[in-house]
Amino acid sequence: MSIQFLGMIGHRLASEIIPASGPLFDKNYIADFARAHEQAGFDRILVGYWSDQPDGFLVTAHAAANTSRIKFLLAHRPGFVSPTLAARKLATLDHLTDGRLAVHIISGGSDSEQRRDGDYLNKAERYARTDEFLSVLKQSLTSGEAYDHDGHFYQAEKAFSAIKPVQNHLPVYFGGSSEEAIDVASRHADVFALWGEPLAGAAETVRSVRAAAAKHHREIKFNISFRPILGSTEKEAWERAEHIHETARLQLAESGYTFGLPKPQSVGAQRLLDAANQGDRHDKVLWTGIAKLVSGGYNSTALVGTPDQVSDALLDYYRLGIDSVLIRGFDPLNDALEYGRELIPLTREKVAALGSERRSA
Repeated sequence: MSIQFLGMIGHRLASEIIPASGPLFDKNYIADFARAHEQAGFDRILVGYWSDQPDGFLVTAHAAANTSRIKFLLAHRPGFVSPTLAARKLATLDHLTDGRLAVHIISGGSDSEQRRDGDYLNKAERYARTDEFLSVLKQSLTSGEAYDHDGHFYQAEKAFSAIKPVQNHLPVYFGGSSEEAIDVASRHADVFALWGEPLAGAAETVRSVRAAAAKHHREIKFNISFRPILGSTEKEAWERAEHIHETARLQLAESGYTFGLPKPQSVGAQRLLDAANQGDRHDKVLWTGIAKLVSGGYNSTALVGTPDQVSDALLDYYRLGIDSVLIRGFDPLNDALEYGRELIPLTREKVAALGSERRSA
């Protein structure tokens, strides 16, 4: 079993330590950022979803037009596009990217965020809608003939999509730590996405999701997200982490922008915040300084150390059965290139060596 590396693409230069600059939709930056990930050896790039930001379908299309190998993971929220239309949009984009697309389904962990786009369902209703959305989506992506659907959230008569994905199966990623999220994932997800928890919490989630999927005779793969902070020495890496923390604290205070407001309805956000409140450092090199600063609002936990130390930490998660990792830095483009120089190839070497040991045993 190999390991996959995902990055996350932005539509302009900005981070917790870099004030946003340039146009909101910077097509040159998007192209450069995508090419940087391809050059660094990433397997796939996540294109995020926000209620006030540029459309992810078009960001993905532009990034794909400026690359040739790297794959894409498009975040999509059910509720604003009917599943029959979403199927045609995704299938069309899969053709445009030459079969390099996957979709990351997000039900939404914040009422206020959802309401910006006119969605007034509560959390439980959003997950029930996601369940139905994915059922209809999959039927449109695969059915060779027209079908009817009469559900609680969606109805369609003689629905049919003439265009199907280039791939035999469009991969579906899904995340969330609540019981509702795991229930939906157990029926629909190909890859379950976790935020960067301490090892014990990640192991608990893997067990829970596997058990839920087994009830439906399914197997699910896993992805986990981190913000690696590297240094040539351990001391240098931690000094860099402290500099990032202080810079982010000042920037957030000055701008009033939180890079992801706390999500009181998100169990995943609460888990990150709980870990941060227990201490800044966990396991070997896991650091929750930024996660506490943003109240667990998004994937903000870091792995701090030399490339060798961070790759060892990633190997610990790999041993839990998590065979893909999303990594993004606080200096987004430059960090992506830095990861490609040592961290990605070194981790792949260690995973390959572990595989050889297991086969020999």
